[in-house]
Amino acid sequence: MDDAIQTQDEGSGSYHYRLIARAMAEIDAAGGERLALDDLAARLGLSPAHFQRVFSQWVGVSPKRFQQYLALNHARRLLAERRSTLDTALAAGLSGPGRLHDLFLRWEAMTPGAWARRGAGLDIAWGQFDSPFGPVVAMGTQTGLCGLAFAAEAGERAAFDDLAARWPAAAFTEAPERLRGWVEAAFGGGEGVPVQVIGAPFQIKVWEALLVIPPGHVATYAQIAEAIGKPRAVRAVGTAVGANPLAPLIPCHRVIASTGALAGYRWGLPVKRALLAREAARLDAAEPAPAAP
Repeated sequence: MDDAIQTQDEGSGSYHYRLIARAMAEIDAAGGERLALDDLAARLGLSPAHFQRVFSQWVGVSPKRFQQYLALNHARRLLAERRSTLDTALAAGLSGPGRLHDLFLRWEAMTPGAWARRGAGLDIAWGQFDSPFGPVVAMGTQTGLCGLAFAAEAGERAAFDDLAARWPAAAFTEAPERLRGWVEAAFGGGEGVPVQVIGAPFQIKVWEALLVIPPGHVATYAQIAEAIGKPRAVRAVGTAVGANPLAPLIPCHRVIASTGALAGYRWGLPVKRALLAREAARLDAAEPAPAAP
C-alpha cells in the first residue's frame, strides 16, 4: 500500500496494531535469519523510513535491534541475567490484600460465593479487538475485565469458548463499546485497568505471584512454587499459569522453564516470544548507557 495512503491512518491505534503484528510475523517467520530493513519494509509495502519510524515509535527500538530479542536463545539470557527475585517481590508486594491495588491492575478476585455460582446472574460483555499481537477476545463485567485472550493462533471462536467456559452460568452480550477503554489501556500502557478474575484459591495465589514479576524479567515455575509456599507443586503451578484468563495483564508469558526454554503458552509460542522481546527491548532502551571508561 502506498505510504501516502497509510499515513492518513497512521494516527489510529489499529494502524499500529496491524503493522506491528505483520512485521513481527515476518520477523518470526524468518526463523532467526536477520532481515534487512529494506527487505522487511518491502514485505509490508512501505518505504524503509516510514516503516522504521512507526516501528520504533511502538516498540521503542529499531527493527534491526528488535530482531535480536526474538532470537530463540533470548529466554536463556533473561534467565541468566534477569531472573526475578520473586521471593523478595512477593514479600514486598503481597504483604496484604491492599498492596495489589498499588500495582498496574485494580485487582478483584471473586468471592467464594460468586465462585460457587459460576457467574449466575452476571451479564458479561464481550468483543473482538485488534492488538499489537493480533486479534484478541475480551470479556468484562461491570467491575472490570474478566477475560482477555489472544486469538491469532487458536481462532476467535476458540478464544471465546475458552473464556466463556469459566463463567458457565453467566449471560454473554456482544458489546465491545463497553470494553474498548479497558482494552486500549491494557495494551497501551495505561494504569488502573480494573480486572475481576474467577479461579480456585490455588490459582488466585499463583496469579497474584505472576503480577509481581517485573516487565523484562522472568521467573521459573519452580520459583513461583517456592514463593507461594508450595515447593513441590511445580506441576500444579504450571497448570494454574496455563489457566490464566487475562493475557497479558496477568503476565504468564514471563514464566519459563528452569532450562531457559519458553515451555508452553496457551496463546502460541510466537506471541510469548514477541511479548518477552518487546518488554526486554523497552527495558534496555530505558536504561541509561554505561559511563565511558
